[in-house]
Amino acid sequence: MTFHFPKARRLALATAALALLSTHAFAQTADEPAAPTPPAAATNPATALSTGELVTPDTDGDSYVGNTHGDWELVCVRVADAPDPCQMYQLLRDSEGNATAEISIFPLPEGGEAVAGSTILTPLETLLTAQLVMQVDGGAAKRYPFTFCTAIGCIARVGFTGAEVDAFRRGAEAVWTLVPVAAPDQTVDLSMSLIGFTAAFNELSEQMEQQ
Repeated sequence: MTFHFPKARRLALATAALALLSTHAFAQTADEPAAPTPPAAATNPATALSTGELVTPDTDGDSYVGNTHGDWELVCVRVADAPDPCQMYQLLRDSEGNATAEISIFPLPEGGEAVAGSTILTPLETLLTAQLVMQVDGGAAKRYPFTFCTAIGCIARVGFTGAEVDAFRRGAEAVWTLVPVAAPDQTVDLSMSLIGFTAAFNELSEQMEQQ
C-alpha cells in the first residue's frame, strides 16, 4: 500500500509549528502619541506631488533551512528582535523511497518527563485508531496516538523521554509504522534516519540554553 504525499506539503509541519512560536500581536496603547497631522499642501502644486517610498518586504515569519547534520535539517522561522526558533526536520520515506510523512523534533526545558517534543504529520488516509508505532533498531516498540487532523494531514504530538533520546543518539534508524484506512490489514513502515541526530539535537539544546 503506497501513500502519495504531495511535494507541496513538504516542510508544512515544521513551518506551521515554528510559525506559532513567531506570532506577535501589536497594538497601540493609550499612552502612545497619536500620529502627527500631515502638513498642509504647499502653494506650489509641484511640492504636493508624492514621489513614493521604498517598500521593504516583511520577512518576519518566513521559514528557511539552517544547518544540516547528516539526514537532519534545522528548519527555522525568522522573527523580529529575537533569536530565530528552529526544529530538527526530516521527511519519512516508505520502503519504496516515497516521501510519506514528516517529523520535527525539538528539545524541551528541563524538569519534565519528556526531554524532547515532536510532531509527526501523516497523510489523511491514515487509520487513526491504529495509532503510530515506533521502534529504534528493532528494539521495543512504543505506540503513540494521533492528536488531530487538518487539511494537510493528521498530526501526532508526542514527547520523548531521556532514555528514548539516548536511544536516538546511539541508534542508526527508527521505524515508524502506520496503517492505511483503505487497507486496515496492512502496515506501512517509514524510515527515520538517526544519522546526524546527536549533532542536530545538541545544537538546538545549546541554542535553548542561551535564550
